Amino acid sequence: MTEAKAQIEKTVSENDVVLYMKGTKMAPQCGFSQRVAGVLNYMGVDFADVNVLADEEIRQGIKEYSDWPTIPQLYVKGEFVGGCDIVTEMTLSGELDQLFEKNGVAYNKDAADKIREANA
Repeated sequence: MTEAKAQIEKTVSENDVVLYMKGTKMAPQCGFSQRVAGVLNYMGVDFADVNVLADEEIRQGIKEYSDWPTIPQLYVKGEFVGGCDIVTEMTLSGELDQLFEKNGVAYNKDAADKIREANA
C-alpha cells in the first residue's frame, strides 16, 4: 500500500465527513470545490477538508482510491459519495439529508431546505 493510500484510508476512517478539495473549506481554490464546501458549510456540517493542491501524491492517490477522475470528492462515514455534480443533485433532491441522517451526521435541516427553496 502506498503512503498516500494509507493516509487517505486513515483520514476517511477517522472523520465522519471528509472533502478532498482544491484549497480549504475557508479558502476554496476552484469553483467546484467552493460549491461543495459552501453547501456543507451552509448546512453546518462538521467536515475535514484535505487540500489536494498541497500534496501531489494525495491529489493523484485520491483519484485512484475512489476510481473517480475529478476533485472535489466527498466521503461520508468512509464511503465515497461523489463529486460536485452528484453532491449538488443530492442536496437539491434531499438525498444528502437522508445520507446524513442515516449516518448520524449533524446538519442544519432548515439550511438544507433554504438551499432547495432558492433553487426551486
